[in-house]
Amino acid sequence: MDEPHPVRIAYLGPLGTFTEEALIEFMGTRSYQGLPRPTIENVLSDVAAGNCDYGFVPIENSIEGTVTPTLDALIFRFRLHIYAEFILPVRQQLIAAKGAKIEDIQTVHSYAHALAQVSRFLRDRLPKAELRHTDSTAEAVRVVAEARSKTVAAIGPRRAAELYGLDVLIADIDDHAANSTRFLLLNSDRIPPPSGDDKTSIVCFQVEDRPGSLLSILAEIASRGINLTKLESRPTKTGIGIYCFAIDFEGHIADQAVQEVISDLNRYLGHVKFLGSYPAVTNQHATPEPRTTPDPLISELLGQVESSPSH
Repeated sequence: MDEPHPVRIAYLGPLGTFTEEALIEFMGTRSYQGLPRPTIENVLSDVAAGNCDYGFVPIENSIEGTVTPTLDALIFRFRLHIYAEFILPVRQQLIAAKGAKIEDIQTVHSYAHALAQVSRFLRDRLPKAELRHTDSTAEAVRVVAEARSKTVAAIGPRRAAELYGLDVLIADIDDHAANSTRFLLLNSDRIPPPSGDDKTSIVCFQVEDRPGSLLSILAEIASRGINLTKLESRPTKTGIGIYCFAIDFEGHIADQAVQEVISDLNRYLGHVKFLGSYPAVTNQHATPEPRTTPDPLISELLGQVESSPSH
């Protein structure tokens, strides 16, 4: 009999990203095969196509807010479910070739969110430097390593500097000491069982924009004593002023109150997209496992929602 393969987790690469660091900490001593991918889209595509068991991507930063490529992909392009969340304290470094000095730096590469997280440092210490965007912080470090020039630098993690043999020119340059990023572990067909400390994420699409529609959504949640933890509007890309709402609240899809909220909102709005029920970050009990058959909980509890039209 063949041995089961280790759980395969695609993540935003290359090696040395904060995403890889977060995945290592999240998994701890649990066995897995990490599969670095160049973009968030690539990660989610691999999960949707069954090329891996899970995907691990950033979703929110405490300074810059939502990572919109992740959220928009989950809302509009993929039917995936959140299996767990994890928060990593982030410390950005100014990274350059060995022997470089800050007065040498003319160009700085990094991921857009990372550049924003150190904007004050860049304004004060490198006001004339050209800023260039990359797909990840580790990709920025790789670009600097390949440039073999003391005039280019990257904003990124210390681990990436070590991997590419570069120096940390200036350490911990974040504008805010409490900088942290929230990550999601995603899969195509599993929902972890209730833990007693869970969150549920949904997206509410409006059939039409009418007065009080958002208030009605919130009232459905509040009337059942459910605590809302996050609310964000996103344009549906179908016209000016047409928005959907990404909502996180406490509870699990196995809870009757949560089932009632989703069912009633789906009936009232025309479509609710379920993004997952998973342990809150304070309760990391969900262990990723290889899976090839759909979880019966989805078909039993979400048939109505999953069969609604896609947006």
